[in-house]
Amino acid sequence: MVEAYERVWPDVAVPPGETLAETLEARVMTQAELARRMGRPAQAINEIVKGGKALTAETALQLEKVLGTPAHVWTRLEADYRFVQARIAQREELARQVKTARAYPYVAMAKHGWVERAREPVKKVEELQRFFGVASLRQVPKAVAAAFRRSDKVNASAEALAAWLRQGEREAEEVSTGTFDAQGLRQRLPELRGMTLQDPESFEPRLRKLLAEVGVALVIVPHLPRTGANGATRWLRGKAVLQMSLRYRWEDIFWFSLFHELGHVVLHPRGEVFVERDRSPGGQREQEANRFATDQLIPRSAYATFIAKGRRGRISVAAVRHFALEQGIAPSIVVGRLHHDRLVPFSHLNELRRRFVWADSDETEPKEEDDGTA
Repeated sequence: MVEAYERVWPDVAVPPGETLAETLEARVMTQAELARRMGRPAQAINEIVKGGKALTAETALQLEKVLGTPAHVWTRLEADYRFVQARIAQREELARQVKTARAYPYVAMAKHGWVERAREPVKKVEELQRFFGVASLRQVPKAVAAAFRRSDKVNASAEALAAWLRQGEREAEEVSTGTFDAQGLRQRLPELRGMTLQDPESFEPRLRKLLAEVGVALVIVPHLPRTGANGATRWLRGKAVLQMSLRYRWEDIFWFSLFHELGHVVLHPRGEVFVERDRSPGGQREQEANRFATDQLIPRSAYATFIAKGRRGRISVAAVRHFALEQGIAPSIVVGRLHHDRLVPFSHLNELRRRFVWADSDETEPKEEDDGTA
């Protein structure tokens, strides 16, 4: 039968030996006499009384015969004693992890509802342990190893990135997907590309559905301060997890990041974790994913023809609109490419770029320099 009330546990662990000593005193019986009646060494009884030796089930049954106190009373006293000891040790261990917990952006995490709002440092440690699914915060670097391998940049926080990746994992676990189908994913790319013309409220449900059907779980997780992450790709129990941060909210950055992560899914082996971050070193696989996104969004030949018609710095709004219409993509995608290739200044053509507003996200983007910690 499950107890329907919350037990109040003492702050001091009381060994069952103290109750045994009181019982012997009440019966005017010495430890030596009890030992003779039980057929046990007197030293063993003394160790139980002092709390140095556990009171076993066998001993409890013997005490029941000699003293008349039910065996389950003794075993319950022993269990409570050991449990309170463990609770005290746990409190001490939690206190030792308070300093470690301060490195995590707890305020930002609580704002998003990932952890409970808390003021007590020990409570924050407990919430972080629950969030990461670890017995100790010392296990987080092992549980979210990718974050700690990719945090060597200035102003980057391994702890913030670990929290962001973990939330993506938690949300991805709730996404039901079909078996991963690489060919099916490739066949859907033209439709995904066409979605660049739509608003988030129109394309997001369809985008999630199309990807889930081919074994890709799309999760959009709010950006945390000092992660520097725009997107991430990894595999979770047979399905690809494509995680987006909406860090800048610019339409062109979102779509390039999405196709960049899809590039990792299509081109690269399972078992690796890819995190797209600003100013991150461009290894071979990152460059491959960049080329995949670039070519999928704007085919090379069409882009080359478009550039050849214009002059550096003199590509007009009308020209961009016309080219985007021909390609069936949002004009912002073209502007983003022109900015990246430095064919027009970053201050030009921004009237063609949109910033997304997502219904389920906070519109006030946290500043990069704000660490979001407690």
